Amino acid sequence: MYDFAPSTDQPKPALYRDLAEAALAITHDEPDAVANMANCAALLAQFLPDLNWAGFYRMVDGGLVLGPFAGKPACIRIALGQGVCGAAAATGETQLVPDVHAFPGHIACDAASRSELVVPVMRDGAVIAVIDLDSPLVARFDAEDAAGLEALAAALAGRI
Repeated sequence: MYDFAPSTDQPKPALYRDLAEAALAITHDEPDAVANMANCAALLAQFLPDLNWAGFYRMVDGGLVLGPFAGKPACIRIALGQGVCGAAAATGETQLVPDVHAFPGHIACDAASRSELVVPVMRDGAVIAVIDLDSPLVARFDAEDAAGLEALAAALAGRI
């Protein structure tokens, strides 16, 4: 049994370091990518405050397909270049969106979402998945969140 007790009153770099350590511990020696994504989605929801959705989209046959997540039901398939997730997958670059209503082509799976952070998970130079965080708060995410989530994506790349 795993019992992770995140402290959300610590600086963001320390919070993301603890999150990455927990994710590496919980995925250690588990070869199943879906199981690892499921546990990591749960950790994201547990560790990070002010989220209404946290999870993964997997690259399948040239597009994104919904993976494990914590939150309301979501869009199942997203084409490359569509919405924030599709932009991250198409460019291989983190998408930090303070106000999703100002993002051209934003896909609104949950009308309560106001800001979004999407980080590509890369393996051998190719996007294999994206980690998607949504918040009901405008400008919930900043550069420290992006850096922390990028470090997590890099740590998980061989496990998902």
